[in-house]
Amino acid sequence: MNADQNIRILSLSLLGRKHRDKGNLCEDASLAVNQEGVYVVCLSDGAGGSQYIHADTGSKCVVQTICDLMVHHFDAFFFELHESVIRSVLVAAVQSELAIKSQELMLGGMDTLSATMLFCAVKDTRMICGHIGDGVIARVTGSGLQPVFLPQNGEDASSTIFMTLPDAQDYLRVVRTTIDDTHAIVLMTDGISDMVYDGTKLLLKPVVARLAELAALSKEDSEMQLTQTIRSFIIDASPLSDDASIGILYMPGTKVPDPNSLPSDKENCIRNTGDAMRDVQKEILPRVRAAQEIVSQNHIKTEVDRATGTEGNVSEERTREKAEEIEIIEKEEKTAVEVPDSKHFSIGWRKLLFACGLILLAICIGLTIYYYIF
Repeated sequence: MNADQNIRILSLSLLGRKHRDKGNLCEDASLAVNQEGVYVVCLSDGAGGSQYIHADTGSKCVVQTICDLMVHHFDAFFFELHESVIRSVLVAAVQSELAIKSQELMLGGMDTLSATMLFCAVKDTRMICGHIGDGVIARVTGSGLQPVFLPQNGEDASSTIFMTLPDAQDYLRVVRTTIDDTHAIVLMTDGISDMVYDGTKLLLKPVVARLAELAALSKEDSEMQLTQTIRSFIIDASPLSDDASIGILYMPGTKVPDPNSLPSDKENCIRNTGDAMRDVQKEILPRVRAAQEIVSQNHIKTEVDRATGTEGNVSEERTREKAEEIEIIEKEEKTAVEVPDSKHFSIGWRKLLFACGLILLAICIGLTIYYYIF
């Protein structure tokens, strides 16, 4: 793709029937921004449930914060060496804005503002995608569809991860890459992704590519066509339909896939339920302990070599004694971490006994004075 060619972006959020029939607000939020050479689309799904009564405000806060960060600091995020820093900064920025918003609304905390987050930002030929929670980010290429991020669900499909969690940065996923061979990026909250993504088969349905092509129309026509399509085939299709948000970054002039050639079905993805991370940890534990022993021995040898290099030629007995001294020091250091310092311990008891002595002395003096007076 030509870096100078304009990218078409759009986003929309529609009220689901289960909220519409109850007279509730749309808890989804979406935002598409083109500023300073950066194209960014962000979606957020406010947490459902009676305890998340301000989720609609939270989702709006999330999309605005992310778009502002990407527009003004895309290069900083793209070229940062440590991904952990990227994740911590994104979470800190969002949680800070949510906390401030909760104070403004006198909510007593930001839990009621809980929301997910999906975003994609593009500058020249570089791209950053981030995702936490449910929903899907898909990449459309000339040859087909590939998921960029799949939903993060817990034990059941209704549980997920929110940006308000204390350990949210452990769940936030970030990809930095280029848009080579990319025709479009499609972001969907679960109100849409549940209908177009089959988690049992890890299959994105061809309709995702068809939805992406609507962005090739003018802004007014694409929004109208998307709205009509999503309402007809998703929202109005079920009385329990959830709020639905979609965002598209469309690259004109790139190869368009043939939706008719895309797979509409495949075999189920069979998960080995007996293969869990705890089992992996147990399996590698003996090797980890063996490695720790090797590292410890190498450390002792290094310290001994340093000592012999400083003092010149010494006998084998002296070398062995030095190694024993180092081992004793390491054991003492380890003991110092595990138990209280005995010196500090004894000093504490001395202070306590001294204080008790002063108290007893004061009592004796008081009794003596009382005896002579009365």
